[in-house]
Amino acid sequence: MKKVFSRPKSLKNNPFHYCPGCGHSILHRIIGEVIDEMGLQEIAIGVPPAGCAVLAYNYFDIDMGEAPHGRGAAVATGLKRALPNRLVFTYQGDGDIAAIGTAETIHAANRGENITAIFVNNAVYGMTGGQMAPTTLPGQKTTTSPGGRTEVAHGHPMNLSEMLALASGSVYIVRTAVSSTSNILKTKKAVAKAFQVQLSGMGFSLVEVLSPCGTNWKMIPTEACHWIEESMVKCYPLGVIKDITGGRKSAD
Repeated sequence: MKKVFSRPKSLKNNPFHYCPGCGHSILHRIIGEVIDEMGLQEIAIGVPPAGCAVLAYNYFDIDMGEAPHGRGAAVATGLKRALPNRLVFTYQGDGDIAAIGTAETIHAANRGENITAIFVNNAVYGMTGGQMAPTTLPGQKTTTSPGGRTEVAHGHPMNLSEMLALASGSVYIVRTAVSSTSNILKTKKAVAKAFQVQLSGMGFSLVEVLSPCGTNWKMIPTEACHWIEESMVKCYPLGVIKDITGGRKSAD
């Protein structure tokens, strides 16, 4: 019998600690497949921060460099400048990259640092109890906004990807999701392109991924995926936000 589906070589044979239906496990596999297919296992360096993905080094069979909360872009910048021939990517949740990590990320994009950020947006602080995050939707109930988020009391949701698209050094910014088979395939293509942007020396790239958090949303996995399709995409439209790869020459 021909084997047609197996674990990516870039993922260790360890069971995930993520909740059932969490998008992190799907995205881990996507990244592992892309690393394998592009032949990057020996040169890839992942940079996970605090949050649900803090234990990503237990799952990826590549070099990993842990970052303090929000400092993923700063750590990745140092690694890439010291090791310019390596593929360096951060893996950050919205409570990390869109809150405490906004300064590092915006300035890294503006400088055109040749790194890739994987931005996992589930609209809450997933690890610490489901509190309201900068990306929480209007009206969305969380443990710290039990009556629902309001713009007057809590401010507007942060569209970080659109902000980063304004930075002169950003080259490729795209928003995808892991809520359906078609979106998963699009996410894989986006990750591959973002990695290629970096390998070509073009500058800063980011893939934002809308991801379900059924535990904190208090939904079963199918409901969480439907909620992304029906609610999150209205606030965070899917698609390419910036792509100037056609007009940017490779540093090589």
